[in-house]
Amino acid sequence: MELDYLMDFEDYFPSMIARMGAEGFIGELCNGFRLLMDVNKGLITFESLKINCYLLGLDVRDDELVGMLMEGDLDGDGALSQMEFCILMFRLSPCLMDSPKMCSTQVGGDPMLM
Repeated sequence: MELDYLMDFEDYFPSMIARMGAEGFIGELCNGFRLLMDVNKGLITFESLKINCYLLGLDVRDDELVGMLMEGDLDGDGALSQMEFCILMFRLSPCLMDSPKMCSTQVGGDPMLM
Protein backbone atom coordinates (compact mmCIF):
# COMPACT_ATOMS: atom_id res chain seq x y z
CA MET A 1 0.00 0.00 0.00
CA GLU A 2 1.42 3.35 -1.03
CA LEU A 3 0.90 6.25 1.34
CA ASP A 4 -0.08 9.68 0.07
CA TYR A 5 1.92 12.32 1.94
CA LEU A 6 0.57 15.27 -0.04
CA MET A 7 -1.05 17.88 2.14
CA ASP A 8 -2.95 21.00 1.28
CA PHE A 9 -1.03 24.12 2.25
CA GLU A 10 -2.63 27.51 2.46
CA ASP A 11 -0.18 30.39 2.55
CA TYR A 12 -1.49 32.97 5.00
CA PHE A 13 1.51 35.29 4.78
CA PRO A 14 0.12 37.53 2.00
CA SER A 15 -3.12 38.12 3.90
CA MET A 16 -1.19 38.75 7.11
CA ILE A 17 0.95 41.34 5.34
CA ALA A 18 -2.18 42.95 3.91
CA ARG A 19 -3.66 43.22 7.39
CA MET A 20 -0.57 44.19 9.38
CA GLY A 21 1.68 45.84 6.84
CA ALA A 22 5.23 44.69 6.17
CA GLU A 23 6.64 46.06 9.42
CA GLY A 24 3.92 44.44 11.54
CA PHE A 25 4.40 41.14 9.74
CA ILE A 26 8.15 41.14 10.38
CA GLY A 27 7.38 41.90 14.03
CA GLU A 28 5.13 38.84 14.19
CA LEU A 29 7.86 36.68 12.64
CA CYS A 30 10.22 37.95 15.34
CA ASN A 31 7.65 37.09 18.01
CA GLY A 32 7.43 33.57 16.59
CA PHE A 33 11.21 33.29 16.71
CA ARG A 34 11.27 34.36 20.37
CA LEU A 35 8.66 31.73 21.24
CA LEU A 36 10.82 28.95 19.77
CA MET A 37 14.30 30.11 20.75
CA ASP A 38 16.52 28.98 23.59
CA VAL A 39 16.50 32.07 25.82
CA ASN A 40 20.08 31.45 27.00
CA LYS A 41 21.53 31.13 23.49
CA GLY A 42 19.23 33.49 21.57
CA LEU A 43 18.86 30.81 18.87
CA ILE A 44 16.38 28.16 17.89
CA THR A 45 18.25 25.00 18.81
CA PHE A 46 17.36 21.34 18.45
CA GLU A 47 16.55 21.23 22.15
CA SER A 48 14.38 24.36 22.14
CA LEU A 49 12.51 23.17 19.05
CA LYS A 50 11.95 19.73 20.59
CA ILE A 51 10.67 21.19 23.86
CA ASN A 52 8.34 23.62 22.09
CA CYS A 53 6.94 20.91 19.82
CA TYR A 54 6.20 18.85 22.92
CA LEU A 55 4.55 21.83 24.65
CA LEU A 56 2.43 22.43 21.53
CA GLY A 57 1.35 18.80 21.51
CA LEU A 58 3.17 18.01 18.27
CA ASP A 59 4.67 14.56 17.83
CA VAL A 60 7.74 15.31 15.70
CA ARG A 61 10.59 12.84 15.28
CA ASP A 62 14.15 13.93 16.02
CA ASP A 63 15.21 13.50 12.40
CA GLU A 64 12.36 15.80 11.34
CA LEU A 65 13.51 18.45 13.83
CA VAL A 66 17.07 18.19 12.51
CA GLY A 67 15.70 18.55 8.96
CA MET A 68 13.81 21.70 9.95
CA LEU A 69 16.95 23.23 11.39
CA MET A 70 19.10 22.20 8.43
CA GLU A 71 16.59 23.76 6.01
CA GLY A 72 17.17 27.22 7.46
CA ASP A 73 20.69 26.99 8.88
CA LEU A 74 22.72 29.23 6.59
CA ASP A 75 25.90 29.48 8.67
CA GLY A 76 26.18 25.77 9.53
CA ASP A 77 26.07 26.15 13.31
CA GLY A 78 23.14 23.72 13.70
CA ALA A 79 20.76 26.38 15.01
CA LEU A 80 18.65 29.23 13.63
CA SER A 81 19.32 32.88 14.33
CA GLN A 82 16.47 35.34 14.06
CA MET A 83 17.59 36.35 10.55
CA GLU A 84 17.85 32.71 9.41
CA PHE A 85 14.38 32.03 10.83
CA CYS A 86 12.85 35.01 9.00
CA ILE A 87 14.56 34.07 5.73
CA LEU A 88 13.30 30.50 6.11
CA MET A 89 9.74 31.68 6.71
CA PHE A 90 9.85 33.79 3.54
CA ARG A 91 11.35 30.90 1.56
CA LEU A 92 8.53 28.61 2.75
CA SER A 93 5.85 31.01 1.54
CA PRO A 94 5.04 29.97 -2.03
CA CYS A 95 3.30 33.24 -2.82
CA LEU A 96 6.03 35.47 -1.52
CA MET A 97 8.82 33.50 -3.18
CA ASP A 98 7.26 32.39 -6.48
CA SER A 99 5.21 35.36 -7.58
CA PRO A 100 5.98 38.55 -5.65
CA LYS A 101 4.19 40.73 -8.20
CA MET A 102 0.97 38.78 -7.64
CA CYS A 103 1.39 39.13 -3.88
CA SER A 104 2.12 42.84 -4.08
CA THR A 105 -1.18 43.43 -5.86
CA GLN A 106 -2.95 41.46 -3.14
CA VAL A 107 -1.44 43.64 -0.43
CA GLY A 108 -1.91 46.95 -2.15
CA GLY A 109 1.50 47.26 -3.77
CA ASP A 110 3.54 47.27 -0.56
CA PRO A 111 7.07 48.28 -1.62
CA MET A 112 8.60 45.87 0.93
CA LEU A 113 7.44 42.96 -1.22
CA MET A 114 8.65 44.14 -4.62
